[in-house]
Amino acid sequence: MLLNEMDDAQARSALRSCCASTAWIERMIRARPFRDVPALLDVADHALAEISEDDVDEALAGHPRIGDRPDNASSAREQSGVAGAAASVLAELRERNASYEERFGHVYLVFANGRPADELLAILEQRMTNDATTERRVLREELAKINRARLLRMLSTEHNADEHADDQGVSR
Repeated sequence: MLLNEMDDAQARSALRSCCASTAWIERMIRARPFRDVPALLDVADHALAEISEDDVDEALAGHPRIGDRPDNASSAREQSGVAGAAASVLAELRERNASYEERFGHVYLVFANGRPADELLAILEQRMTNDATTERRVLREELAKINRARLLRMLSTEHNADEHADDQGVSR
């Protein structure tokens, strides 16, 4: 696993593409080397469960609003299902995002994973009924799903690069 072989600075950069929380990243760095992918995912989940609410807020800062123009490739891929939505759905999503942020004090975070805008809007509507404690728990669950998907994508890209290097007769 290339993540085990990276120096700390390289690993921090790679992990930051998965989650913007410095505390989460540092926990992941200290846990290396990872025995295998399930161990990595287990550590990622535990690290997220252990970070403070301020650290979660730092992680949230790395996520654009659902329906806004994504500012990184991961968010763009994850929000791809929103891209073709009707203007009226996008307008309602923006309006409900603002209501959500006013109610809970942070961006609406959901594991979008290519879901269409109307589905994400329905999830947002349902989550607006949560109390603040429940919503924070749900938000951490969604963040864990996003982190796992991004870690798996990073590892998949790493695996594909290894196969490509092998095909080209390049050792890694």
